[in-house]
Amino acid sequence: MTLLRPSPLTLLDKYHGRDAYTLYSTTVTVEGGEAGRARASGIARSDDGNLEVHLRLPKALGGSGGGTNPEQLFAAGYAVCFHSALSLLATRAGILIPDASVGVTVDFGRDPIDGLFVLTAHTRIRLPGIERVVAEELIRDAERVCPYTKMARQGIRNVVALIPPGDAGEG
Repeated sequence: MTLLRPSPLTLLDKYHGRDAYTLYSTTVTVEGGEAGRARASGIARSDDGNLEVHLRLPKALGGSGGGTNPEQLFAAGYAVCFHSALSLLATRAGILIPDASVGVTVDFGRDPIDGLFVLTAHTRIRLPGIERVVAEELIRDAERVCPYTKMARQGIRNVVALIPPGDAGEG
């Protein structure tokens, strides 16, 4: 049995450099599946084999449901990341938050600017037994540490490239 451990506090150590320093990288590849469209029938697989998710269009969008969707995956990633940031900061401050929970609601909707699509995230944190002023400080600090929150606020560096036929796409 593998002993599960929390993230090391060294993750909070400051990095100083000109370029981003990669600590971890992963690739998830999505294929269209039976309907030929990932949102309706796709399969998402990680490069290490630890993730295999069957994607389905939610009933609210006219699909059959019965699987997960990109909004759920994004909400899960965001909630995990924010919870981790809170936990690291609380541990560093000597505050126990064993019953903490983070819920993220992601809304997929229409963008009033271009008429196409937009995502909105709502993050709700529960820190039972923690004084409000302490909880608010932890949350403010977690907003500065959590990469998902930073991405939502500042944007993300994104490179889109077409891979030539026969190229594995690595590199």
